[in-house]
Parts: sequence; structure tokens; C-alpha cells
Amino acid sequence: MQQGEIEIQAFGPDHIEGAVALSRQENWPHRAQDWQMALQLSRGAVALDDQGLVTGTILVTPYGTDCAMINMVIVDKKVRGKGLGRRLMDEALALAGDRPLRLVATVDGMPLYQKLGFVPSGTILQHQGKVAELGAPDGVEAAGTNDLPDIKALDRDAYGADREALIDALAERGQFAVIRHNGAIEAYAAIRPFGRGEVIGPVIAGTVDAAKDLITFFAARRPGAFLRVDTDSRTGIAGWLEEIGLAHVGGGVAMDRPPTKGPEQARPKVYALANQALG
Repeated sequence: MQQGEIEIQAFGPDHIEGAVALSRQENWPHRAQDWQMALQLSRGAVALDDQGLVTGTILVTPYGTDCAMINMVIVDKKVRGKGLGRRLMDEALALAGDRPLRLVATVDGMPLYQKLGFVPSGTILQHQGKVAELGAPDGVEAAGTNDLPDIKALDRDAYGADREALIDALAERGQFAVIRHNGAIEAYAAIRPFGRGEVIGPVIAGTVDAAKDLITFFAARRPGAFLRVDTDSRTGIAGWLEEIGLAHVGGGVAMDRPPTKGPEQARPKVYALANQALG
């Protein structure tokens, strides 16, 4: 196949089926529903071959004007090495405009991202498995619809960007849990169906113990269930996740453009991502 035979189009709902097939080629667990949520929050591009088959994907998820996540970057193995990844990234950069950019890179993708000015900022660890039987923690409760404004404010403080649309999408599909102090929400976590089971994240908390309690709140209700948590290696919860049955199975390198460095003692803190794609 010649490069000129591959057409780039805007990513639309009609491309979901082809995107699912492409992600399965990479052994990614994404269902059609997972792609639909990502597309709901994003704009993107697809590469189509001369038969109209999806051979490449990329999404850009903006969080207000604060930043954007580049995600779901896949190039069909049959057409790699022909510059298609760069073409898709050029489309993503145009969609992102002048927003600061974040992504989680695979080993294969890192050389291209570095050429485009992305700089490593952390290591993301993917943990998953059938969770052990756990006791319910004290001090954690299910959140209600009226808590969403406070959850959004807390998330913005920790993540450094306005993720209101993401929080709304999580509320449509999953559940929230919170920890309160003197009536005010000081930590929260979300859970939703994803891939082979459910993913817990984001988890926003002020301490490691609070983050563990939030994860335990959901896990204790699902003994033996397949759960996933994506965390930064610096959060200090990776070893504990393995202890409760969530093995380290992979991950990626967090990268930023331009380089950023948050305050070392920021509170609250992001202990788990919504997932690697959405940050």
C-alpha cells in the first residue's frame, strides 16, 4: 500500500467499529462503549485505506483551555513505518490548538513524541486483576448528584485543569465515593465499567491512606471482580495494589508539551487516573 492511498478523516461514530478492531489488534481491552465515551469527550482523526478500513486512530481530549490529552494513538501493523503516525499527530496538534499537551506513551511511540517536543514527566503503572476480599473502610460514603460541583472543584485543584465534562461522563456511567471532613468533600474516587471489568479512577485524595480507603470502598463490594487501577509510580500505592490482587501488567510514560512541573507537596493529589487515555 502506498502512503497516498491512505486518507485522513475526522473521527466520527461510524468509525467506532473499525477502531475497536484496531485496538484489539494491540490487545487493548476497549469495548465499543469505551471508545464511545472517549469520542464523546474528544475530537480526533482516523486513517482509512483504499477499502475504507480504519488503519489508524488518534483522539484529542480537551480539558477546557487548560490542557488536552492526546490518546488512542494506533497505527495498523500492516502500514507502520510509512509516516502515518506523524500524519495523525499533526492532525492532533492542529485540533489541540495552543493548549499544553499531555499523553501516556508506549515504548514504540516515544521516539516520535520526543521529536515533537514531548518530555517525560512520570511513569504510569497499570494494575489489574481479580480483587481480594476486603473489609469495608470507615469514613467513605457513596456520593450523590448534589456532590458533583464539589467533586469537580476538588478535581480541578488536583489535576490543574477543568475536567467538568469528564466528571459528567463518569456520572452517566458509574459511581462516585467521597470522604468528608466537617461536611466538606476532601477526597473522591470514581468507578465505571471498562474493558474486561471495571476501572477505579480518578482517585483524588490528600493522603495515601485516604486514596487506599477510596479504592477499598469499591473493591470491598466486589470480591473476586476484575478491577483496574492506573497510577503514577510516585504515588506510593503500587505495592499495595498488588497485595490486594491487582497485578502490575504494564503501563507507559507520561509526557508533556511543554514540560511542566507541579508543586511537590500539592494537595489534593491524583492517586489514580481515569485511565491512561484520559489522564
